[in-house]
Amino acid sequence: MEDALASGPEPTDRHVMALEHDIAVGRRVIRAEIEGLRRLAEALDGAFCDAVERCAGAAGRVIATGIGKSGHVARKIAATLASTGTPALFVHPAEASHGDLGMIGVGDVVLALSNSGNSAELGDIVAYTRRFDIPLIAFTGDPRSSLAEAADIVVLLPAAAEACPMGLTPTTSTTMMLALGDALAVALLERRGFSAEKFQLFHPGGAIGRKLLRVRDIMHRGDAIPLVAPETAMSEAILVMSAKSFGCVGVCDADGQLIGIITDGDLRRHMSDDLFVRRAGEIMHAEPKTIAAAGLAAEALGTMNRFAITALFVVDAEGRPTGFLHLHDCLRAGVV
Repeated sequence: MEDALASGPEPTDRHVMALEHDIAVGRRVIRAEIEGLRRLAEALDGAFCDAVERCAGAAGRVIATGIGKSGHVARKIAATLASTGTPALFVHPAEASHGDLGMIGVGDVVLALSNSGNSAELGDIVAYTRRFDIPLIAFTGDPRSSLAEAADIVVLLPAAAEACPMGLTPTTSTTMMLALGDALAVALLERRGFSAEKFQLFHPGGAIGRKLLRVRDIMHRGDAIPLVAPETAMSEAILVMSAKSFGCVGVCDADGQLIGIITDGDLRRHMSDDLFVRRAGEIMHAEPKTIAAAGLAAEALGTMNRFAITALFVVDAEGRPTGFLHLHDCLRAGVV
């Protein structure tokens, strides 16, 4: 409150009262919706388990539908399901009545949202599921509604007051539906063993994709990896360092295992008249920092920051280099 009033003209008493009233309304709404969610958590029963089971066993997709605010929630639920390993899409009930019923097929499961359960717009989709024996799951607040009576599985929303002072605007009810959809998506995610790697496949862009980026996705491979043998003359090792432009070179033994690294700093520390005729094995320092190709790029960046280095060799289980990762590769990929 004090921060809100600190900048700007001196507030009037009426302005202060308006601010206090707005904050009180906001808190009342949030508390009302929290109470609805508390009741929803307590009310979950076997019907929710049946819904998870039916969706998990579907050969096709989960078709989410609803009208009005419930439709917006259904669209979000479909998006969440699809991004977490459960094929899903949203079908608008009005469009369904004009041809989009063809988007629903045998093997699909229909998830219909309606707090009242009596939305006339859902009639054609409901009838279609009954005609072709397509499983119908209902999220509704009325067990005696037409939707509930038609559905195979009914997940009931508990009685909870809407946050709107008139008790009319969908607020608490839509919040409960949204949370119920999230619960369904996460239950299916865990049942399917949906991994972070699979999640990254569906989220290649944006912050989530960058957080889940793997070292193998951005590392240098093959001839781009700067490597020499221990017996290599430093004159040649320096040429390799210059050609690869990474400021370092790895040293591998006869078995191909990484045994050391030479950096620009090592060159400065060993600068002498005989540097060029010395061998790489004499100049290198052993046990360089490495990472596996399956590691997260963010983990690699963290290792570089922690040890104040600018590069990592990527090695397999036997310690053989399979790639090379530079700090700039992480930055270019947006890993921060």
